[in-house]
Amino acid sequence: MMSQAAAEPEISFEDWLAGERASLDERTEYVAGQVFAMSGGTAEHNAILTNTSGQLWTQMKGRPGWVYTARMRLHIEHANAGKYPDLMALCGEQRFHDERRDLLLNPSLIGEVPSDSTEGYDRGEKFALYRRIPSLQEYLLVSQHRPLVELYTRGSDGRWVLSAFEDSADQVVLESIGCSLALDEVYDKVVFEQT
Repeated sequence: MMSQAAAEPEISFEDWLAGERASLDERTEYVAGQVFAMSGGTAEHNAILTNTSGQLWTQMKGRPGWVYTARMRLHIEHANAGKYPDLMALCGEQRFHDERRDLLLNPSLIGEVPSDSTEGYDRGEKFALYRRIPSLQEYLLVSQHRPLVELYTRGSDGRWVLSAFEDSADQVVLESIGCSLALDEVYDKVVFEQT
């Protein structure tokens, strides 16, 4: 999650990356010379992310599939940006920025669990950056306030189509990685605030 108000002076992508690699605690995101601090996640955020990545990892056992969570960096080359998506996945060969293998270039699926403070950014500017990744085929938004998974899929014409899933019996089919998510499993042990 990123706090838009925390912009620092302009630096190069390589300088940002060197700082991230040297830092043990704080994480920041990079967009065209600007560095933004990231906030922490809630218990619900962590449960959703663990449940989702666990389902995908289990389904990818024994085949060339990869699932990465929020500690893996993403380099969006065409946007001069570095991000920490909540979730990334791909099938096939992984491409990395360099031999350190800590900056992925080619996810086919990216997932985010938006907070109140990042919801607009995750749907707007961040999704606009992600759409510039040629390999990206699916963008998943998972609500932490109620059972709701939204899947944006890139069509053959390049347009993005939205599908929404709200029923606990729903299965979210992720064609780009040959997996599916059971909605009741995504929200296992998640406690929703009463409104």
